[in-house]
Amino acid sequence: MLTIDTIEWSEFSQTWNQWWAGTLDRPMVMFERIDPAWARVFQKKHGLAELPSREASLSFTGQFGLETPTDEVLQFYQELLDHIEFYGDAFPKFWPNYGPGVVAAFLGGDYRITRDTTWITPPKTKDGVSYSTLPLDEISFAHNPQHPLWRRVYALTAGAVILWKDRVSVGITDLGGNLDVLASLIGSERLAMEMIDNPEQVERLCEEITRAWMHYYEQLYALIDVDSIGCSCWAALWQPERGYMFQSDFAYMISPEMFKRFVIPDLAACAEKIPYSFYHLDGKGQIPHVDQLIALDSLRGIQWIPGDGAPPPEEWLSLLEKIIAGGKRCQLYVSAAGARRIVQELGGKGFALYITDDLSPSEAETLVKELTGE
Repeated sequence: MLTIDTIEWSEFSQTWNQWWAGTLDRPMVMFERIDPAWARVFQKKHGLAELPSREASLSFTGQFGLETPTDEVLQFYQELLDHIEFYGDAFPKFWPNYGPGVVAAFLGGDYRITRDTTWITPPKTKDGVSYSTLPLDEISFAHNPQHPLWRRVYALTAGAVILWKDRVSVGITDLGGNLDVLASLIGSERLAMEMIDNPEQVERLCEEITRAWMHYYEQLYALIDVDSIGCSCWAALWQPERGYMFQSDFAYMISPEMFKRFVIPDLAACAEKIPYSFYHLDGKGQIPHVDQLIALDSLRGIQWIPGDGAPPPEEWLSLLEKIIAGGKRCQLYVSAAGARRIVQELGGKGFALYITDDLSPSEAETLVKELTGE
């Protein structure tokens, strides 16, 4: 078991670099724990609706108003990080969490922050016309450096790097995918129709979003690259330099042909500039796109999330085997029993397993040794 003050980053980064290089014969195994008694005290102190739990340092930063001083927000997470126990290959991390696809808000989408997420809906023009009805050829997106949510994310990222330097891996906020962002800005139903009726304009807007996405990424990575340890994001992955978990949740609803036209160009453009890149494969509706993802050389790995109500990751062994056999790494959130089955059936090489069970310290230590053989 390690803490924020005892983790040996040089040894830690060496192991992760071996995993990325494909020279590590075991899986990466991560488990995090907070002492339940301390968690109850922390909950009462801060008036939280729920107990802080695993990956607590990644909890929703939107729970604080935009007017809350940056230092006050970061001190809340400092207190959490000081009380997280890290097992196996887990590591201290933080990222400004305002929900998925915040680029849509940065580009003008109307946003509302609730207790645990950010809702983004189509904006209106100065004349009150919604982007959900405005002709696509009249729509264009531009970066607004004074946008309050962008300024907040930028300030939290900068402040986190200054505060923790080489003690915590500071991550990129959840910027989103091009189609997901566009769906937030013009409406999901409309986007689905426009992809059929007006595909050239959809491609134009996707390209605009991709350029804006890369601008935001580079602005944030420039902060992280100064003092922070490597790079991370919302997922349980550590990258030695530029990395990200790409996604396109909208792709659940489209054909492989549409995926090739509207999603792959964005992934390829971004992954070429971000060498430690993964794709968030969310739900069985995305499985038809796996072959294209495997064929994308610049993509390093695939995260499989079966989705609510679906069988757990260990019940998808053929899919996992296909991902690994295709030369990609695979990241999973999985139970201890599921992790054991995957390692027994497929071997551990190429997998990054984040354990979701509640384990005691001795149970966690035993599981890590069993799965890693160390």
